[in-house]
Amino acid sequence: MRHAAKGPSKTPRNKGKEAHPEAESSLRRQEWIDLLDRMDIGAFTIDRSRRITSFNRSAQTIIGVSESSVIGRDCHEVFKGIPCYAQCPFGGKNGLESVDEDVEILDQNRSRHLVTRVSAPLYGPDQALIGCLTLLQDHSPIAGLINRVRYEERSLKIILDNLDIGVFTANRGGHITFFNRAAEMISGYNRREVIGKPFKEILGGGAIHDLNLLVDSMNDGRSRTSHKGRMTTRDGEVIPVRADYMALRNEANEIVGGIAAIKDLTFAHHLDAVMQQRFSFHHIVGRDPAMQAVFEKVRAVADSDATVLIEGATGTGKDMIAKAIHSCGRRSKKPLIKVNCAALPATLLESELFGYVKGAFTGADRDKPGRFQEADRGTIFLDEIGDLPLSLQAKLLRVLEAREFYPLGSRRITKVDVRIIAATNRGLDQLVASRQFREDLFYRLNVLHFELPLLKHRTGDLPLLIRHIMRRLCAASEKRAPAISEAAMGVLLNYDYPGNVRELENVLEHALIICQEDSIEPRHLPSTVMNRMAARNHRHHRAGGKSEDEEAEEKERIVNALRENDGRREQTAKALGMDRTTLWRKMKRYGIEG
Repeated sequence: MRHAAKGPSKTPRNKGKEAHPEAESSLRRQEWIDLLDRMDIGAFTIDRSRRITSFNRSAQTIIGVSESSVIGRDCHEVFKGIPCYAQCPFGGKNGLESVDEDVEILDQNRSRHLVTRVSAPLYGPDQALIGCLTLLQDHSPIAGLINRVRYEERSLKIILDNLDIGVFTANRGGHITFFNRAAEMISGYNRREVIGKPFKEILGGGAIHDLNLLVDSMNDGRSRTSHKGRMTTRDGEVIPVRADYMALRNEANEIVGGIAAIKDLTFAHHLDAVMQQRFSFHHIVGRDPAMQAVFEKVRAVADSDATVLIEGATGTGKDMIAKAIHSCGRRSKKPLIKVNCAALPATLLESELFGYVKGAFTGADRDKPGRFQEADRGTIFLDEIGDLPLSLQAKLLRVLEAREFYPLGSRRITKVDVRIIAATNRGLDQLVASRQFREDLFYRLNVLHFELPLLKHRTGDLPLLIRHIMRRLCAASEKRAPAISEAAMGVLLNYDYPGNVRELENVLEHALIICQEDSIEPRHLPSTVMNRMAARNHRHHRAGGKSEDEEAEEKERIVNALRENDGRREQTAKALGMDRTTLWRKMKRYGIEG
């Protein structure tokens, strides 16, 4: 494929203006074509005589012809040697009809590639047909890109509901006048909530500076791009975006508003973090007070070299907290080495952790450093530390106390400078009580302690987590995020997630694969989830009230609230959102003294 020269398209802005004064009245064609170029979308226009009137840089790249060689020529003549095998958009019985299809294009080098082509009519103020706009995008399923271009007083509204890039427009007063479907998906707002509202008030949050670029474009008419922009979603999450801003003009060339095109970079941001082995708090989602307390504690302990113990059930994010502690500390540029103590048999775990020397055992034909040596000057993360065999616990205790050990088969001490972070889902204090874990090692590990809450105890985070995970999964698969029906959302918000956040990710990934429609319904959720919900509802119905699990949870909340408020019932009732009489009755029912 021949690539056109880079740089702005050289199409004269006034070329063809006499034939198409209406088509340029509200948004100058050249600015619109330039915006499509930044989206890597090819675009060209033809008049009623099928003569090409504009041809942007991306179209030149896709098809492999130069702009100067096609302007003013009949489109049939131009594409005769580069067939697209597609129905001509002028083939409709009633004039020009919209065409949306995937076609194969042969460029001048005879290279074959699949392109989504969307063609739509251009109409004037009197609904008279004035030409055709065609857009081309390689391997990108754009469905119904343009409904139509229509005029309303002096403002041109471009309907781009099926574009996979968020688009919104605003008037000179800063009020939102258009909000497409992709913008809804990215921001979490429904267009009915935002139309007519100030865009800074709706989308600003912590990202006011980026939106000021749209104001600047409306003030001086110059386009601007924010490559590392930020947008605040409805849930208060600040997400990374790339945004293009430009002014909207009327037929008198006066600026009447602005347009923003937004690309969600969440997946790209995650990928970069993985490639660079960097992690920070925007990878961990949570507004619940318990999670905010965890985040604050991470910030406080990150620069310390003290040993950290993280406890929490499977799927609560222990590894993410460990990565955050490492990345926020002074060792962030050094390695973070993870060892799963439950994944290796005891016979191999010692050599894996501490290494061995040549001749230590049959087959040891060379010295091999262990994970502690690999983590030197960095951090070692010992996951599932509760499964560490008793035979190795004494050796680990020596490392904690002196930062030294003997590799397997060696008589020479190896010293290391490492920070140790351990994690378990078993409850080390209980293992100590049952003599399955050394008490002295437990106290050495438990210098700084984190306990991660179950997902069912932070249900207020569920909507935020669902949107965050959906956006990440869809970005990874380059798939448009479907809506979630009210019934399906009811299931997702009321399920207890024994597998915690990891199970929530699996449930949503399952639904995205199964759902081939515009909206996720309960039938798209895993059968295990639906069966568990049905069984819980049945128990609840038979009991005529709360299940045993729900009653136990309520009792625990009341006990914790009483403890936090030093037994003062009035403050406790207020914290729980109930009156003192209700609190007294529940305390009596559950046998709570205080």
